[in-house]
Amino acid sequence: MKKAMTISYEVGNNLYINLTNKCPCACTFCIRTHADGAYGSDPLWLEHEPSMEEIMADLGRRDLGSYSEIVFCGYGEPTERIETVTAVAKELKKLPDCPKLRINTNGLGDLINGRSVAEELCGALDVISVSLNAPDRDDYMAVTRPKYDNAFEAMCSFTADCVKTGTAEVMMSVVDVIPQEQIERSREVAESLGAKLRVRTFDN
Repeated sequence: MKKAMTISYEVGNNLYINLTNKCPCACTFCIRTHADGAYGSDPLWLEHEPSMEEIMADLGRRDLGSYSEIVFCGYGEPTERIETVTAVAKELKKLPDCPKLRINTNGLGDLINGRSVAEELCGALDVISVSLNAPDRDDYMAVTRPKYDNAFEAMCSFTADCVKTGTAEVMMSVVDVIPQEQIERSREVAESLGAKLRVRTFDN
């Protein structure tokens, strides 16, 4: 019997939602380059992008109130499907015991969708986590390898726009594979945009 594709998966006390495998970046440290899943999950490569009905049916099998957070983050960039992200979030918010909703994003949603998306996301979600990855444009481009020439500037602008909405917690993240000096400079970048910095371990 063929195994169903993985739409949601657990990591610790959080539930992650895997909506797409599309991403405009090819980060040097991306887990997709050396594993089919994340943190012990089933494979996250999708046969097709799940419909709203498939997503809600999958989530309906979970005890959603038991999680600390529900996170839009899988084997792709969730803002590739921003309308689906906000629609699912809207449905989840109807739950009386809805946990905190977070998106892990590369911050390139404006470029992907051809419009500013900060208001949409911040209006639907509680936490916006943006992958900063490096403290300056040159290092960022080398590590993230995005298809957009103005990716670093767009990511910073998106973060600042999210902060300006005042409706969601905004953080930026780096992975601890970069030197400590770059981590501290990244903290300065995040704080200059009004966000907090989260330092992620390579395996988390």
